[in-house]
Amino acid sequence: MRYAEELKLRELTLHGHRVAYRQAGEDGPVLVLIHGITSDSSTWRRVMPYLARRFTVIAPDLIGHGASAKPRGDYSLGAHASVVRDLLLALGHDRASFVGHSLGGGIAMQLSYQFPERCERLVLVNSGGLGRDVSLLLRAATLPGSELVLPLLAATRLLDLGRIAGGLLGRLGLRAGTDIEEMARGHATLADAETRSAFVHTLRSVVEPGGQRVNAANRLYLTEQLPLLLLWGEHDSLIPVKHGHETHALLPASRLEIFTESGHFPQLDQPERFIDLLSDFIDSTEPAALDAEGWRELLKAG
Repeated sequence: MRYAEELKLRELTLHGHRVAYRQAGEDGPVLVLIHGITSDSSTWRRVMPYLARRFTVIAPDLIGHGASAKPRGDYSLGAHASVVRDLLLALGHDRASFVGHSLGGGIAMQLSYQFPERCERLVLVNSGGLGRDVSLLLRAATLPGSELVLPLLAATRLLDLGRIAGGLLGRLGLRAGTDIEEMARGHATLADAETRSAFVHTLRSVVEPGGQRVNAANRLYLTEQLPLLLLWGEHDSLIPVKHGHETHALLPASRLEIFTESGHFPQLDQPERFIDLLSDFIDSTEPAALDAEGWRELLKAG
């Protein structure tokens, strides 16, 4: 019951906008869990109560998502990273390990680049920003006029068809099961005009019709002194597992773990293993402590 109470949505105001978040646990290292596009903090529902037994866990609804505000404004990775940083500070924490899923992985990487002094460890879960490939569905949503088509994805009948037999969403490359369920749940929010506008602006900042437009490969050397864990579902049909293998090859000191029974949402498909791997990673690594001089040396070496 205690954790159920802690996992209720809370909110505060940052820069005049409502930011919703969940917070649980009072002891141990701080973990910030950052969700993906069209999702919200509930994507961590199967792992957060257990992580909170050993860690202080914060999971925001990104601006433009969930119960947070959906203003007209900047939805770039940098803007999202700044809000996550400000939420962390507003809640009384100076530093944290950042766990980012999908779009959230890109935000976590951007945060570690913009604010290295705040980042103790980096965990990327089926992360965006590590290669060009991305699903046809997301690429199509960046096309001119997609705002007029997106409400159709929120139609109950279409989503039910995708859930029952793979349907249209399956033909667009989504794996039956959790991937379709979660994408369907996320796209149901696009019936709301403000959410739809935020989705389009966020997506177009990182994806174009040809694929992902943001690639962190040229800055990955900056994570040399930052403990890095890569978690990936082997059957991810949104962002392929090869991005995890390629990133690990570039950064041999990183740790790569593949979820053989999972797609794009390993935290939902295999929550026990997710919890075990994340907990072991925190226990077995020392938090980074980069200062201005250390950052300067990394930039010069790169």
